[in-house]
Amino acid sequence: MMNATAQILQHKIESFTPELLETLAKMVEKLETPGSISVPQFQIDEVLYRIQFHQENPKTKLDFFENISDLKKTCA
Repeated sequence: MMNATAQILQHKIESFTPELLETLAKMVEKLETPGSISVPQFQIDEVLYRIQFHQENPKTKLDFFENISDLKKTCA
Protein backbone atom coordinates (compact mmCIF):
# COMPACT_ATOMS: atom_id res chain seq x y z
CA MET A 1 0.00 0.00 0.00
CA MET A 2 2.81 2.42 0.90
CA ASN A 3 4.59 1.84 -2.44
CA ALA A 4 1.35 2.33 -4.36
CA THR A 5 0.67 5.58 -2.52
CA ALA A 6 4.22 6.80 -3.13
CA GLN A 7 3.92 5.96 -6.83
CA ILE A 8 0.61 7.81 -7.11
CA LEU A 9 2.14 10.88 -5.46
CA GLN A 10 5.28 10.69 -7.59
CA HIS A 11 3.20 10.53 -10.78
CA LYS A 12 1.10 13.52 -9.73
CA ILE A 13 4.08 15.58 -8.56
CA GLU A 14 5.88 15.02 -11.87
CA SER A 15 3.02 16.79 -13.65
CA PHE A 16 3.01 19.87 -11.36
CA THR A 17 3.93 23.31 -12.68
CA PRO A 18 7.17 24.86 -11.39
CA GLU A 19 5.17 27.23 -9.18
CA LEU A 20 3.18 24.40 -7.65
CA LEU A 21 6.36 22.39 -7.08
CA GLU A 22 7.91 25.35 -5.27
CA THR A 23 4.83 25.68 -3.04
CA LEU A 24 4.86 21.96 -2.30
CA ALA A 25 8.58 22.06 -1.48
CA LYS A 26 8.02 24.90 0.98
CA MET A 27 5.18 23.01 2.64
CA VAL A 28 7.27 19.85 2.94
CA GLU A 29 10.14 21.84 4.48
CA LYS A 30 7.75 23.16 7.11
CA LEU A 31 6.41 19.66 7.77
CA GLU A 32 9.95 18.38 8.31
CA THR A 33 10.59 20.94 11.03
CA PRO A 34 9.70 19.26 14.34
CA GLY A 35 6.77 20.85 16.10
CA SER A 36 6.35 23.70 13.62
CA ILE A 37 2.85 22.93 12.30
CA SER A 38 0.20 20.30 12.34
CA VAL A 39 -1.97 19.63 9.28
CA PRO A 40 -5.34 18.28 10.39
CA GLN A 41 -5.83 14.62 9.48
CA PHE A 42 -9.09 15.41 7.67
CA GLN A 43 -7.17 17.62 5.19
CA ILE A 44 -4.61 14.88 4.57
CA ASP A 45 -7.40 12.32 4.13
CA GLU A 46 -9.24 14.61 1.70
CA VAL A 47 -6.18 15.10 -0.51
CA LEU A 48 -5.42 11.37 -0.53
CA TYR A 49 -9.07 10.62 -1.36
CA ARG A 50 -8.99 13.04 -4.29
CA ILE A 51 -5.78 11.52 -5.64
CA GLN A 52 -7.26 8.03 -5.40
CA PHE A 53 -10.54 9.15 -7.01
CA HIS A 54 -8.65 10.81 -9.86
CA GLN A 55 -6.54 7.68 -10.36
CA GLU A 56 -9.74 5.65 -10.76
CA ASN A 57 -11.39 8.38 -12.89
CA PRO A 58 -8.54 9.94 -14.91
CA LYS A 59 -10.84 12.27 -16.86
CA THR A 60 -11.66 14.19 -13.69
CA LYS A 61 -9.83 17.38 -12.75
CA LEU A 62 -7.72 17.58 -9.60
CA ASP A 63 -8.36 20.83 -7.75
CA PHE A 64 -5.06 20.96 -5.88
CA PHE A 65 -4.76 24.70 -6.35
CA GLU A 66 -7.55 25.35 -3.84
CA ASN A 67 -6.18 22.72 -1.47
CA ILE A 68 -2.65 24.10 -1.71
CA SER A 69 -3.96 27.62 -1.02
CA ASP A 70 -5.83 26.37 2.04
CA LEU A 71 -2.79 24.46 3.28
CA LYS A 72 -0.55 27.49 2.69
CA LYS A 73 -2.87 29.55 4.89
CA THR A 74 -2.81 26.81 7.54
CA CYS A 75 0.96 26.44 7.39
CA ALA A 76 1.85 30.13 7.16
